[in-house]
Amino acid sequence: MNKEALVRAAAEARGLAIDAVHACSSGHLGLPLGCADMGAVLFGEALRFNPAAPKWLNRDRFILSAGHGSMFIYSWLHLAGFKVTGQDVADFRKLHSITPGHPEFDETEGVEATTGPLGQGVGNAVGYALSGKRAAGRFNTADHTIFDHHVVALAGDGCLQEGVAQEAVAFAGHNQLDNLILIYDSNDVTLDAMADKTQGWDPEQYFTSLGWNAVTVDGHDMESFLNAFNAAKASCGKPSIIIAKTEIGHGIPQVAGTASAHGEGGANFAEEARKGLGLPSQTFFVSDETKAYFAAQAEAKADAFNEWQATYDAWSAANQELASELEDGAAKVVPTDLSDQIPAFADDYADATRGSGGVVINAIAKAMPSVISGSADLYGSTKNYLKDQGDFSAATPTGRNIWFGIREHGMGAICNGVAYDGLFRISGATFCVFADYLRPAIRIAGLAKLPVAYIFTHDSVGVGEDGPTHQPVETVSGLRVIPNLDVIRPGDQEEVAGAWICAMERIDGPTALILSRQKVMPLNDYASVETRRDGVAKGAYVLKKEEGDLECIILATGSEVEHAINAAKKIGTGARVVSAPCLERFDRQSDAYKEEVLPASCTKRAAIEAGVTGLWYKYVGLEGAVVGIDRFGISAPGNVVMDELGINAASLVKALS
Repeated sequence: MNKEALVRAAAEARGLAIDAVHACSSGHLGLPLGCADMGAVLFGEALRFNPAAPKWLNRDRFILSAGHGSMFIYSWLHLAGFKVTGQDVADFRKLHSITPGHPEFDETEGVEATTGPLGQGVGNAVGYALSGKRAAGRFNTADHTIFDHHVVALAGDGCLQEGVAQEAVAFAGHNQLDNLILIYDSNDVTLDAMADKTQGWDPEQYFTSLGWNAVTVDGHDMESFLNAFNAAKASCGKPSIIIAKTEIGHGIPQVAGTASAHGEGGANFAEEARKGLGLPSQTFFVSDETKAYFAAQAEAKADAFNEWQATYDAWSAANQELASELEDGAAKVVPTDLSDQIPAFADDYADATRGSGGVVINAIAKAMPSVISGSADLYGSTKNYLKDQGDFSAATPTGRNIWFGIREHGMGAICNGVAYDGLFRISGATFCVFADYLRPAIRIAGLAKLPVAYIFTHDSVGVGEDGPTHQPVETVSGLRVIPNLDVIRPGDQEEVAGAWICAMERIDGPTALILSRQKVMPLNDYASVETRRDGVAKGAYVLKKEEGDLECIILATGSEVEHAINAAKKIGTGARVVSAPCLERFDRQSDAYKEEVLPASCTKRAAIEAGVTGLWYKYVGLEGAVVGIDRFGISAPGNVVMDELGINAASLVKALS
């Protein structure tokens, strides 16, 4: 270890953080200053990466879970030779810069995850580690090792107090993800106060009890930290946590070690701090010696990459089918004939959409080896278990079924981590009413454009006897207001097939599939298989066209499509039924298509859905009617609840009379 070079780099990284935060009078200095010594070791010596190939498949993945300390990662990416220039650092938090207030995926080269909500990055790191374990198990051979990287996350007290992190670390310990290293910046401070105001735990005992290796070191002692890190890399059978005792705001004596160091307050002492660190008055200073050190390191890292590339080329030549599978997975390739690989359902098929969903996901899994599927202890209810594909575990990392346990929030963050890694297509399942347990992760998936599929079953008051605690009257609409999330509530088995095809073909954002527990009426008599599947892709389509002059339009989703059909029959030949499984997809269609489905000339409209009514007025207009449920449900058999709350054809007929 070139300690002299690393000490110099740490001081200059602290200077960059101070200058950037001072320039915009905004940001968080505590972590970038307190963790600079560890940053020097990580980016100068310990991490495997190649700035010239930032998406190297076998790089070590570094996730800054404590995303408020974003100047930490921007400084080190700049020094290490990634495409983060000195000007980019100076543009910290400015409009359209690549150095935003919190790290954002695909905005800044070298940033592995969008981290802002505390604890999410810990879950993301666990997802990355899961993906890495599965990749190693699936693609490494006796002759060639192409995956043996590590996943490293830096987190603080704020991350580890969050429940999502605790769910994720329990999963990691149980599954023995020994390719995962968590660095805990233990500085005894939170934003409002010293940490002992809100916590009194023994992190070594806690993590050890969950199946982790745990060690405590001085985070400012570079040699001790490097030794602990190398030991963690050599660990077998357990993930590792390095509890690094640091001084928050180290380098600014006026605030160091206090809660005041957490924010930007220390930047007021920038000039004095720069002098104390031995830096010149020049802002954003990086010495020639530091530049030369990292340039030499970049050359060495490029050599390691080239050696791996030779191994990869030899592996690819010897294992062409595996190589094709890996490359297709990384490129998110979807078979052009995916619909053909999902057989049409029999005309007399009748089941809940959760049931047909299970049939469809198994067909897709056969067509796409990259597909893996998980459930929060509800496989028996959500029906998304991949048959004959094995269960993921330490002993069987190639298994395609992920048992998350009763950890919905952790499941969401872990799924995001798998999606960030980009080698596999993952879905996670639970009851619809529990979607809010993982809502923050869904929101980040939309923001980061991650192609995660969420399977939410038991989608309405049709759940019945379980009562209002399990009847998600507001949940589907609540999901629809998340930007860049497609919410699909299919009306029958072929719409389910169309929904899954849409979820797989979509690579720029997540999809939520909203599936029923109760059986639904097949729509074979009203539209062909192709029409229903293609109709989902368009978001809404004419399922039953009027037989005479158009007089009224009924829109419906899911199990309520049946009621729309029956109401149209009672109303007469002028009634049109539109199945609208995905409003977000319909909104993206051309004005001409929207007019074709919902002609402006027909203002007599009604919509029906067993949930809150507010969003539907966008489609029926203020003169239209919405049959829905603007209250909590009732405990009774599902069909009784539906009738009691007016979710039936009679209510539609009355609304349109």
